[in-house]
Amino acid sequence: MPLVLLALLIMALSLLAGLGPRLLGRRLTNDQMSDITGIAAGLLLASALLVVIPEGFEVAAATSSSDGGFVYEPLVLGGAVLVGFLTMLLLEGLGVGHDIHEEHHDHAKGHGHGHVHHPTSARSLVLGLSVHAMADGVAIGSAAAAGDAAFSAVIAVAVLIHRVPAAFSLGVFTLHEDHSSKRAVQSVVAFAAATPITMLVSFLLLDGADAGLIAMALLFSAGTFVYVATVDTLPAVHNTEVGRRSMRNVLLGAAIFAVVLWLASLGGFLDHSS
Repeated sequence: MPLVLLALLIMALSLLAGLGPRLLGRRLTNDQMSDITGIAAGLLLASALLVVIPEGFEVAAATSSSDGGFVYEPLVLGGAVLVGFLTMLLLEGLGVGHDIHEEHHDHAKGHGHGHVHHPTSARSLVLGLSVHAMADGVAIGSAAAAGDAAFSAVIAVAVLIHRVPAAFSLGVFTLHEDHSSKRAVQSVVAFAAATPITMLVSFLLLDGADAGLIAMALLFSAGTFVYVATVDTLPAVHNTEVGRRSMRNVLLGAAIFAVVLWLASLGGFLDHSS
């Protein structure tokens, strides 16, 4: 089953990136990590706006009544995107965040920051990253349940590219925070497994389900994509020192995704056969 192989690939690459700091001795600089994160965020944002949202509306339209409308009102479909965005915002407000880059940056430049050494800091970050990773899994599993293997693969690629710097940063953070090597590895494994498990569970639950429900799941996950991509980049864009560079990286990532998507469409790889 291709989806199982895709899940294994995502987990393997996430593990490799998460354990990379221990294997490579943290050879990437903060600037390099910021560049990678910005480009990955641009890819994720473009995937939400160019793939997941249109796919969600197309699934809703394809299963609608004969009047040519949607299975749900457009307001309801758009509301699913909003709910996805606000859900991530609410979790962030409750402390289930994923701002690992800033945490590591503070640790590197200010060893006296007490919050970095708080005993629940690593756990809350792992939880936050895993929740975001689960939302990624819903997107991939929903697209697969809709019967569109090509688009689910496109979404998976965007998710994977975004996860690699997040996994690497988690590895760096746990290397600083967790004195127990076993606990640090467990944190990376938990994060790496979140997306594969959720994508498989989502597919099993939604496969054969009402297409309107699949459309809502896709649009909900699109809202989470938009939130994660913007939260990853807005602080850096507003930074007077690196703002232009960060903006360039986001635009570059979005442009790369758009061009690749366009070429794939021209090549007939993204034709809807269903």
